[in-house]
Amino acid sequence: MRHLNFPKAQPPYNPEEWAGVNPRYSHLLEVPTTAPIELRAQQAGARRWHYLDNLPVLVEQGLEPIGTILCVHGNPTWSYLWRTVLDAGVNERAPWRVVAVDQIDMGYSERTHLDLEGERRSLTDRIADLGDFTKALGLDETDKPVVTLAHDWGGLVSFGWALEHREILSGVMLTNTAVYHDGIENIPAALRLALGVHEWGTHDSTAFIDVTLGLAQNEGRLPAPGSAGAGALDGALPQPVGPQPKRLYPSQLNEAIYRTYRAPYAHSAWREGVRNFVGDIPTGADIPSYTPMQRIAEQIRDLDVPAFFQWGTKDPVFQRRYLFDLMERMPQAKVHRYEKASHLVIEDYDIATPMMSWLAQTFGTLEDGVLVPARNAEAEHRAARARRHGLTTGESTAAEGITTGGAEGTVPAAFRPMLAALTERANDASTAVVDMDPKGDGTSVSVTLTWAELNQQVNAAATRLHALGVRPGDRVNLMVPPGARLTTLIYACMKLGAVIVVADTGLGIPGLTRALKGANPSFLVGIPAALSAARTLLWPGVRISVEPLGSVQEKLLGVAGSVFTAPAADGTPGAPVPTPTVVEFPSPVPDADAAVLYTSGSTGPAKGVVYTQRQLAGMRDAIANTYGFAPGSGLVAGFAPFALLGPALGATSVTPTMDVTRPKTLTASALASAAAAIDATVVFASPAALVNVVATADELNAEQRAALAKVQTVLSAGAPIPVPLLEALSALVPNASLHTPYGMTEGLPVTDVSFEMIRQAIAEGTPNAAGEVLDPFARDGVCVGFAVYGAAVAIAPLLQDGSVADELTHEPGVTGEILVSAPHVKDRYDTLWVTEEQSISTPGWHHTGDVGHLDASGRLWVEGRLAHVLLTSQGVLTPVAAEQSAESLPEVRRAALVAVGPAGTAAPVLVIEASANTAALEARQSASGLKRALLDRVPGANRFPIAEGVAPFELSQLVRQKVAEDTGVELAAVLVVHEHPTDIRHNSKIDRPALGEWASKVLAGA
Repeated sequence: MRHLNFPKAQPPYNPEEWAGVNPRYSHLLEVPTTAPIELRAQQAGARRWHYLDNLPVLVEQGLEPIGTILCVHGNPTWSYLWRTVLDAGVNERAPWRVVAVDQIDMGYSERTHLDLEGERRSLTDRIADLGDFTKALGLDETDKPVVTLAHDWGGLVSFGWALEHREILSGVMLTNTAVYHDGIENIPAALRLALGVHEWGTHDSTAFIDVTLGLAQNEGRLPAPGSAGAGALDGALPQPVGPQPKRLYPSQLNEAIYRTYRAPYAHSAWREGVRNFVGDIPTGADIPSYTPMQRIAEQIRDLDVPAFFQWGTKDPVFQRRYLFDLMERMPQAKVHRYEKASHLVIEDYDIATPMMSWLAQTFGTLEDGVLVPARNAEAEHRAARARRHGLTTGESTAAEGITTGGAEGTVPAAFRPMLAALTERANDASTAVVDMDPKGDGTSVSVTLTWAELNQQVNAAATRLHALGVRPGDRVNLMVPPGARLTTLIYACMKLGAVIVVADTGLGIPGLTRALKGANPSFLVGIPAALSAARTLLWPGVRISVEPLGSVQEKLLGVAGSVFTAPAADGTPGAPVPTPTVVEFPSPVPDADAAVLYTSGSTGPAKGVVYTQRQLAGMRDAIANTYGFAPGSGLVAGFAPFALLGPALGATSVTPTMDVTRPKTLTASALASAAAAIDATVVFASPAALVNVVATADELNAEQRAALAKVQTVLSAGAPIPVPLLEALSALVPNASLHTPYGMTEGLPVTDVSFEMIRQAIAEGTPNAAGEVLDPFARDGVCVGFAVYGAAVAIAPLLQDGSVADELTHEPGVTGEILVSAPHVKDRYDTLWVTEEQSISTPGWHHTGDVGHLDASGRLWVEGRLAHVLLTSQGVLTPVAAEQSAESLPEVRRAALVAVGPAGTAAPVLVIEASANTAALEARQSASGLKRALLDRVPGANRFPIAEGVAPFELSQLVRQKVAEDTGVELAAVLVVHEHPTDIRHNSKIDRPALGEWASKVLAGA
């Protein structure tokens, strides 16, 4: 390292003070300059650069780098931004040299103080600067891969350099940045503000710097204890000791990290680069950088190199529109969105580890010092899945540790499109779709479409959508209530080869907005409320109304047109708007995207799950073959996403009157009336909906009870269903087989179990009269049965640190993560590359994030979520067994097991919803039958008058004793809440992390 004495107008230089940086990374280099502005100024022939470089540490450890990562920061950061990448590059398996520059006038590189009035260092100059630096460093002569990595305005600079160094460029990595602005659309408000207070905000004060650092969403990336730059053993990080101006904006960053970022900009004389960067923002043609920006933006389309983008979507500056623009220019890019990260995504999340994973997959790894070719995890996964599902289902595959379903047949090799049944029944006059009247009590029919009418409307609606601009591959967000209109629109999109986006309003406005901006649909078809929200919340997509709104409202909402005509005078819904154009509909492409379905968001921000035409067809086939759907079946879809499958199954479908965002609003009367309307044979509803159906059963009349008696199958999924609820439901549908399939948005169904099988499994796991247990593993979880037609299940054993093993097993009683494989499992997560890589880390399998085990018969038992596994002083615990034990008490309506304390020594704490009866403790013996057990689980029924917090002593002792007897788990405490926080879609999935935080505060006396 060369220590040079900077002039007084340069920031003081001491790498030992930089928090989390190995001082050995820091270097200074004098570089001859060819920047046009330098040639005009004639003030210096060379400039001193500061840069971070991990090469000395690689050499010391005897590691030969696979290639070089060239990191370029933006404004107002410096090379310190990339410190975690420098550390990540030093590893035996995939060593990479990481060179992170401080651009001229920035960080600890030289302050030029050019004497050129009215001129500033521009994009062209900075590209030349970077070229001068890499030449002086000798990087231009390398014969190894060079990958650029950039953030903020460093993106344009790095791309400009890349275009001039195509011969050595091997890849591109980006975090929040932009390469193009059209000069017409407004730049983000944050940049408009910065330009509005340009001199004061960027030069005279630290306002611009402080606001940027204030965008961090947490304390930043702290170094590992004991690592270089981590400071003393007391945990204190080194930090710049010189005076700094008072901060003008709050920040969540660790104080040492904050001061390190700020140090080279503490004096106004050191902030000229910050000011000049902002002044050079290419907002329009009058800015010198605008023309080179346009050239770069167009030319990167020809950069045929691998690319990886990681993006913080909360960034108020480099918003999603800039990400989507980059994705359009570089469609080969792998993308991961961090929904809770902002501008400083590299501080908000560990993005260095995914970078190294992407580099390993793209450029290979070292084994015994020899470069092993790159491994494409996605290609391996797809190939393995194709091989597996080309096998006869039910074939012995024990060597792979799986159990499979569908022993009577094979997974169909031929692709049968989702539209096949509708096309085949194009002249059928029997009923296809029925709508219940949402007005009144929901017992009357408002719309009936025959198969012929539905086919005609689908074709007409597809033609109309085509006229409005929808083309194959376009994403179309459908914000229409379940019913005939939504069914028509879904199949019209399929007819066109468009991709439907389904993000239900149950996500809530913030979650829905996040989902829609993430999916970036080209079109939004919606009812007036949805269109109004789209305009207010800036949801993407050309707005199309379902029906005409009138010229004033259409102009106000920016509507391009409507799909259907206005209703007739008698209220009959209008038909699709006539379109004279004849459209030749494309043939379905099996592996083309068909839908983006969003998860419930119960385990974090809702994820977009992409299905292809083949995978949607696989879901249809799995359901049809598992539950015996045939033409003439009648489906009551009490769970909105299931409604889209009705026509594909050849079944008559109806959605009962209910608020689809609140499953608990489904009443027994509404369900029975819907069943009567189509002579239903199958009902699908969420557990929360069925709770209210049972609770309102007294309202049924004889005709409605008769309709329910015709139901042959009831399906319910989304959360565990208590046995008392299934027993009560059986009384309402006495001739139906009750099924509780297991699955997820990524694949449904995966396994299936009937109520009869649940009873049998419980009996096998319970001591009989002789004290014998037929199956000791038929317990400690929720039994979800065997894999369905075409599916396979495996277990990745749980390790003592809460992670899972690489090897798969089907050995009974081994708890681990549940892995599934099926033709109808998702294609991928949408622009969530890191999440997708984790989910397919075992080729051919999807990691569900659930934990469970197989019993001796091969039935799957779900024990909870992997994220909810407790690392306690008693060992590794899964939550469901203890929760089920507590819930068997009439005093407990619902329970959630959470951990309080550090991992490894955490204490298990049970948070319960107490039952309603104030005399519950005395009435246990006399009122513990079916009715009481069921009523205890009806939300809102006669709340138990116990304050939230630590449970009363008697109740606590009762619960602790019961759990210990049943599971061996010694509870540290029992707490009471009025109601568990749950997801909106199912009203059933408990937010255990939130409960855990609350429990910690309660027990700490907060």
